[in-house]
Amino acid sequence: MGQRATNPPDHSSRGFATRAIKAATTPPVVDQRANSVPLYLSATFSAADAEELGAIATGARPGYAYARIDNPTGAALADALAEIEGAPAARVFASGMSAIHAALASVLRTGDRVLATSAIYGSTRSLLLNQFGRLGVTTTFIDATDLAAVDAALALTPTRILYVETISNPTIVVVDVAALAAIAHAHDALLIVDNTFASPYLCRPIELGADLVAESATKFIGGHSDVLAGAVAGSHERIASVRQVEIDTGGTLSPLSAFLVLRGLTTLAVRMERHAATARVLAAWLETEPAVQRVLYPGLASHPQHALASRQFPIGGGMLAFEVVGGRIGGGAFIDALTIPELTASLGSIHTIVAHPPTTTHRQLNDAELAEAGIAGGLLRCSVGLEDLEDLRLDFAVGLAAASAAASAAAARVPHSQPVGA
Repeated sequence: MGQRATNPPDHSSRGFATRAIKAATTPPVVDQRANSVPLYLSATFSAADAEELGAIATGARPGYAYARIDNPTGAALADALAEIEGAPAARVFASGMSAIHAALASVLRTGDRVLATSAIYGSTRSLLLNQFGRLGVTTTFIDATDLAAVDAALALTPTRILYVETISNPTIVVVDVAALAAIAHAHDALLIVDNTFASPYLCRPIELGADLVAESATKFIGGHSDVLAGAVAGSHERIASVRQVEIDTGGTLSPLSAFLVLRGLTTLAVRMERHAATARVLAAWLETEPAVQRVLYPGLASHPQHALASRQFPIGGGMLAFEVVGGRIGGGAFIDALTIPELTASLGSIHTIVAHPPTTTHRQLNDAELAEAGIAGGLLRCSVGLEDLEDLRLDFAVGLAAASAAASAAAARVPHSQPVGA
């Protein structure tokens, strides 16, 4: 086919609307290299001729035709994330849950079994049980820190996927990614890892043997609470299947969101260092406070997987959890007394965010399921932001005093035979 003309010689004879549209959509000629990735706010891209358009649409040649399939800004983010994940390829999505769904859907078929960590994000648990469950996929939950139990469970029944979180939401359980990859592969299962709490700065599961890694880029990678995004990284073959799920289901990341995540990615390293430095001191201080019953932070020697975390991560990260006195009543009083953290959801932000998992991130779970996941009534999840350490410590001291007062008041109202906050 001949190449389509791109510059008709005479525009003056055309009507105003035609000339306005052509003039306003003709991009400038830029010979210099931009120092940030351009934002391509276009849903469609023109080809030179019909043959080229067909080749792009069918994947016979690289290029862009329709932004639900590919967009240059999104592609630039995917390439950048593949680089920092240590993976051959990646795809980006409209949210972290969209990315997790695509990773799972690219592999699972009716009749398959998933073995998943019991320390898992509530929405992921719901996705596995309610969405994939009704399609004939069975999910079994297990303590993923018990390698012998994982091995036995995989040996017992054919399993398609072993699904874990590098650092669990919200109980900060750390799993041995390399060991789990070896066990999964020995039983012909794939290892999929949600790396959101760690970020690629702390851990790169692909380099440790995982088959696919999912990230909520809304969190630490984006880092500013101003964008929703997700990503999946892995081999070219596996990402090709992930891409097909993305195209078919429409979980496409917008160009503006991709631009914002690219901006956040440039400062991920320095932000994670600050998050971790503050979190470590804050966690150590919380351990000394009488209103705190336990603290979970990978950088503390008291953490159950501290030795593993020290080997697997360069620093402890920005996430911690702690249990206050008074159960749910104490947890609510603590949060309500704070003045610096934003009273909101999410994590991985410039803002410190304290959440009460039983009523927010894991609201889908009943009391028995919360207990199985290790989530006590007074457990609080803290995403440490970039504020000054001493300001946070003083604010948390006010919260602890409120939790202690609430616990004492509740204890005075109930018979001594009934534990407060159970």
